[in-house]
Amino acid sequence: MNWKELKAKLTHPHRPPPRPVRHLARLAFIAFLLTFVISRVCVILIMTRRMPNLFFHAGGTHVHHLNYGIFLLSFTAAVLLFAPFPREKRGLWALLYGLAMGLTFDEFGMWLNLGGSYWQRASFDGVIVVLTAFGLIAFAPRWERVRSHHFVTGGVLLLVVGSFYLILFKSLRHANEMLMPKLIEIEQSGPR
Repeated sequence: MNWKELKAKLTHPHRPPPRPVRHLARLAFIAFLLTFVISRVCVILIMTRRMPNLFFHAGGTHVHHLNYGIFLLSFTAAVLLFAPFPREKRGLWALLYGLAMGLTFDEFGMWLNLGGSYWQRASFDGVIVVLTAFGLIAFAPRWERVRSHHFVTGGVLLLVVGSFYLILFKSLRHANEMLMPKLIEIEQSGPR
């Protein structure tokens, strides 16, 4: 680097290129996780009658919250595709997107098995996959910055997380045998 280039770098404020995708993915990740947790807690509280029945019924049909998520996803996509929207204000839309994904994927098992129980394991698996995707986009190093130690760290992390999930799924199988009859009983005796 010669003197002119150094002087130009020092006299002009250095602005790193904007990285809005990571920030937006973090917002969506947080909104998704909180929505999933809050919706599960609310459903348990409603079904055990510790919270007022907030379920919406249309013509005798229970409208599940995955429908709210689908409509909110459609609305968010339409606004981002068709409305002249400033890039600086996309944080709100990332939060809405995460909320809509959380509402929708909370009942992912019901997509696969219509009329099945709310407590299907497929819903948890779907949530884990979506959270992993958001987490990688939000927190993984940028591809230009990946070095050999990242591959080693990633391999170790993959081994640790894989072991954790193996232990988790084995314990979930045991918990499933104990908890699932109780959860189904709560679901069947709860408000419809």
